[in-house]
Amino acid sequence: MDIYEQQGQDILGCDMIQPEEDSDIKNFFDGSSIFITGATGFLGILAVEKLLRTCTGVKQIFILVRAKKGKDSKQRFEEIFNEPTFDYLKRHNPNFKEKINLIMGDISLPDLGLNEIDKFTLIEEIDCVMHYAATVRFDEKLRLATYINVRGVKDLIRLAKQMKKLRAFLHVSTAFSNCNRQEIGEIFYDPPITGEKLLNLVECLDDNQLEAVTKTILADFPNTYAFTKCVAEDILKKEGKNLPIALYRPSIVVATAKEPVAGWINNVYGATGVLIGVAVGLLRSLYGNKNNKADMVPADYVINSCFASMWDVATMKSLNKNKEIEDPRCREHKLEQDIPIYNYVSSPQNPLTWDQFNKLGEKYGTQIPSEKVIWHYMFKMRSNYYEHMLAVFFLHTIPAYVVDFILLCLRKKPMLIKGYQKINKFANVIAYFTKNEWKFKNDNVQSLWKRMKKHDKELFDFNIEKLNWDMYFYTYTRGARVYLLKDPLDTIPQGKVKYYKLIILHYTLLTIISALLLRFTFALLEYIFHIVY
Repeated sequence: MDIYEQQGQDILGCDMIQPEEDSDIKNFFDGSSIFITGATGFLGILAVEKLLRTCTGVKQIFILVRAKKGKDSKQRFEEIFNEPTFDYLKRHNPNFKEKINLIMGDISLPDLGLNEIDKFTLIEEIDCVMHYAATVRFDEKLRLATYINVRGVKDLIRLAKQMKKLRAFLHVSTAFSNCNRQEIGEIFYDPPITGEKLLNLVECLDDNQLEAVTKTILADFPNTYAFTKCVAEDILKKEGKNLPIALYRPSIVVATAKEPVAGWINNVYGATGVLIGVAVGLLRSLYGNKNNKADMVPADYVINSCFASMWDVATMKSLNKNKEIEDPRCREHKLEQDIPIYNYVSSPQNPLTWDQFNKLGEKYGTQIPSEKVIWHYMFKMRSNYYEHMLAVFFLHTIPAYVVDFILLCLRKKPMLIKGYQKINKFANVIAYFTKNEWKFKNDNVQSLWKRMKKHDKELFDFNIEKLNWDMYFYTYTRGARVYLLKDPLDTIPQGKVKYYKLIILHYTLLTIISALLLRFTFALLEYIFHIVY
């Protein structure tokens, strides 16, 4: 028997099977006990699901849930799993809830509203913290925004300092936490006020006094959300020294691209509000520059990069250690803090303009009209403020009063005036982000992606450079229709019938209005010439 035959006899069937490539991130979470705040929110729900579906070695997950709108913590806990994001787990791992523990508390309360027993449990058991909880309302009162976004961070960090097994702490901020600057790098910037001073201020003033000085306090920040997120980063920098913290800043978070359900979203904040408003025919004008970059990122990419950031901060120490800051906007030349910062943004690698956003939304939105559409598509982004205000008056205000008058005549409840008041308020808030543009840097995120193993890149994909925006909007628009308008795709034929009727009505009305204007113009001219001659 020659050497080749001997070698052949040594080969077994199992030798022909390629073993699954190792995953650093999965291994990192094996045996972990994880504490998640904001688990009832958009990103929190996705984080819980991703851990259970992909990081199957997780030991247990503790989620902080508060009572809200007449529902106690247990009711809200159960409602989390009614989302379609958990359908896969229900089919393939029906006992997945056995790993999840409810912690009753409230991020807006001192010490997170925790009782002593739960606090002891977290200190003894937790080795990873994911802090997603925040108030994302742009018009939130400064007091509540401060309690949730600033004091909540401070109390959570102080709790983390007591955790005996802590390996990673993820703090989710926003890429617009320093939106008063045109260039935003992966570094800390000086806040307009320290966290301690802001907390003292809201404690000293009553509601009326605080309301009176809010605009002065915000200075060049557009809203309380961005302002308090900026101040929270100051708390993180000062209180979080020597802790394995990752400061994570995503830009505008939109629907999932791929997992666990393509196109899933459960809120109408930011860009999604624009998409829905335009799709149903209510939003007809928005103030902004259509050529500006609309920096947005899919939610599942956000979650994947969050997990990678936690693995990175726990295993690679600090990306920024001893890296000197050359940015002249910082008050002094110094060494950057040890806390690594990850700007998860799309514009440096895969930019999308507001014009592209609108065109892609129209392209795919008009293919799947909903039965709930109110009027024919007639949206335009206007860079001239006065032109925009005229459009709002003629296309929002006047139609609202006309329709509500007709409803009153029919003895039905008027609704459009109040509806447009909310729409116009939303449009004014979002206008700050459509009329301005920022230059983001995301070197740490790009470096993190390059260091990951091939299998980790497959399991935790967040490579925004490879995202095809055209394909993404195909699912984004469908997801918005199904999950936000609650209109299943099998009603598209009925939606098209209604949409075509609205097109006919739209152009008929335009023809009538044009004819009346033309007649009025001729009558006016005839009257003027009659007086003159």
